[in-house]
Amino acid sequence: MLAAALWIFALAPAGDTWPEFNSFGGISQGGKAPTSWSETSNVRWKTPIHGKGWATPVLWKDQIWCATATEDGKQLSALCVDRESGKIIHDLKVFDVSDPEFCHPTNSYASCTPAIEEGRIYVHFGSYGTACLDTKTGKTMWERRDLPCDHFRGPASSPILWGGKLYINFDGVDVQYVVCLDPKDGHTIWKTDRSTEYGDVIGDMKKAYATDEVIEVDGKKQLVAPGAVATIAYDPESGKELWKFRHGWMNAGCRPRFVDGILYLNAGNDKNSLVALKMGRTGELGDEDVLWRTGRNAPQKGSLIIHNGLAFMAADNGIVSCVDAKTGKDYWRERASGKNFWSSPLLADGKLYCASQEGQTFVFAADKTLKKLAVNTLDAGGNGSPIHVGDSIYLRTRTHLYRLAE
Repeated sequence: MLAAALWIFALAPAGDTWPEFNSFGGISQGGKAPTSWSETSNVRWKTPIHGKGWATPVLWKDQIWCATATEDGKQLSALCVDRESGKIIHDLKVFDVSDPEFCHPTNSYASCTPAIEEGRIYVHFGSYGTACLDTKTGKTMWERRDLPCDHFRGPASSPILWGGKLYINFDGVDVQYVVCLDPKDGHTIWKTDRSTEYGDVIGDMKKAYATDEVIEVDGKKQLVAPGAVATIAYDPESGKELWKFRHGWMNAGCRPRFVDGILYLNAGNDKNSLVALKMGRTGELGDEDVLWRTGRNAPQKGSLIIHNGLAFMAADNGIVSCVDAKTGKDYWRERASGKNFWSSPLLADGKLYCASQEGQTFVFAADKTLKKLAVNTLDAGGNGSPIHVGDSIYLRTRTHLYRLAE
């Protein structure tokens, strides 16, 4: 089990939370999940979410939170929805931005998924600001607007909570660093600049959008922080660099996976976009640490799921596939009718859910044999990833938040 997940379990009952982006390796801790739905079936409730935001919802007990923004980026907000009824409890404007920088139309000003724990939610909008809100009252407990970074095409890296600390990547065209904040008051515990040698490249090649993961190797914790050109691991207590692996290219956007001593990285490029590394060494890692790598239909935005020795992935080009997690051997590939998968897949109740930008969710058996179970269509698509808690899937589209259950 992932180390970050273990810490979260100590704070809330397993199966009653989805506390951050790609929690629990994308694998549900709940029970039954619906196989099929539509606008007229298996919808418990459907709540409009104003603005534009690609952030995945997070859930803590009876609350679901979403980050959103006006399309022009001048108002950045957080919404809290009651889990049982779908009623909006809080609609909070967190930040005003007088002169937002350019954001690419395919991105949003609210693409960073919040992180939540008992009584507190941490909403993050890149260099525009990070804030801690009281989940009961909606009051801002602290905020930081002094962490600079030129995202160039908009922010997207999500914060994670681990061991009583909040970790965030800032990988822009101008500066690249990782910061560790104290969740109690927001002060900086440590800030480490990337040591990556980018070479003679334009700033656009230095930006990235990845979310970190804490792993344990030989009894020691490591904060794995993917970036452009290289992924670097740091001591989560001090920020000291432990190892670096150069995979090349920009736009790393996935959360790493660590299962059975193997680290899975999505580098963000076409040729070697998925790399499986054996862990154990420090310093500069190289080809001798690579178990297998592939660029064939590997995702550049959606994170992997590793389960029962299998790696499941939904590529940006609409192809869903299953490979052997230890060797990379192909088991099956399926071209779905949706054109683009930018969200991360979900594994729940023995099923794999892949939500497309076009509003379709493809459901497969989480097995080494290809079994397509359903194709479900809603009125709108999006880039937020589906989550599962209890007996329900929660899915955010461009217009609404859905609770889907039989």
